[in-house]
Amino acid sequence: MSREIRGFLLSRLIILISILAVPIVIFLIFAFVDFSLWFSTDPVLNFWLIKVLCPTVFSVSWLFFLILFANRFSKTIESMDKTVGIIPLRLKIFYGINALFILFIFVFPLITPVIAVLSFASIAWHMTTYRKKSWDDSGVSFLTKFTMVLFSALPIFCTVCIITTYLDLPIFLWNNVWLPIRDYVFTFSYCLCTALAIGSLFILLANRGVSEYEQLFADPDKIKSMGHVKIFELVFFVILFVLALYKFEIVPFFYYAGFVIVVLVSIVNYFSGKSKTQKFSGHIFGYILAGIFMSSNFFLFNPEVSLFLSNWTWVALAAIFIIIFVITFIRFEEI
Repeated sequence: MSREIRGFLLSRLIILISILAVPIVIFLIFAFVDFSLWFSTDPVLNFWLIKVLCPTVFSVSWLFFLILFANRFSKTIESMDKTVGIIPLRLKIFYGINALFILFIFVFPLITPVIAVLSFASIAWHMTTYRKKSWDDSGVSFLTKFTMVLFSALPIFCTVCIITTYLDLPIFLWNNVWLPIRDYVFTFSYCLCTALAIGSLFILLANRGVSEYEQLFADPDKIKSMGHVKIFELVFFVILFVLALYKFEIVPFFYYAGFVIVVLVSIVNYFSGKSKTQKFSGHIFGYILAGIFMSSNFFLFNPEVSLFLSNWTWVALAAIFIIIFVITFIRFEEI
């Protein structure tokens, strides 16, 4: 069963938001990052190449790439959700948010030139071989090959123009974007996770069984009847987030309580769900990841752990999420 929000498939909603957000992010990066041409200091040339041409080319590339593989991305998200279905929702939200930051800080900038070249070559191929259905078709003409090389030259030119400063982009984003908001991101996501954890306990007690927030095969009618719990989660999240921002001493208590509830609900879900339905998610890889993610809380939120170890634990866990998605995307077979 695919997750839905007001009748919209969550996976397709994510792809739609990505299609709208990626060009905005790219233009913002080129607007605020101090890129420069290595072969010219002319301000007019710098403006048109760096502020106009480069972000336009890279935006078009990502738009084409996301639209071309929209269905595959959507199915990959659903397949990944089933694979790690045993992982509590609050942990998937927390580490998913962190993975997005790693994706935009390190992966996204570095693979953009590659995506641009592949996208423009693909655009040329589709324009000149619109009757063919796959890259494997034989008899590709010289015109097609020439057009692909010609189209690829544009993103290559854009990359070469700013290559000397483009490689410094991850460092810039880490120092100027991530570090200033790191504590706020952790606070926001962990308060949200804690609120969802306490809400899932209420749902578990009310239904005497599997928490509807934890499994893909929950009864939709039961989920709709839990609207008051969602309101509680929202109100509790807002209150906890405000308390955390003002550093009230009671906040760590709720953090640890939320962690204990995560473990408790996961154990009850496993045994209760397994006895009630064969559709209960039981992918062994999901259980391994659940153990890793839950145990990692010790490194991320223990004040006795060094900031260096906490940072790299965060990076490693975010990288795991990204790697799982990439592997799922590559191995997924569309029907």
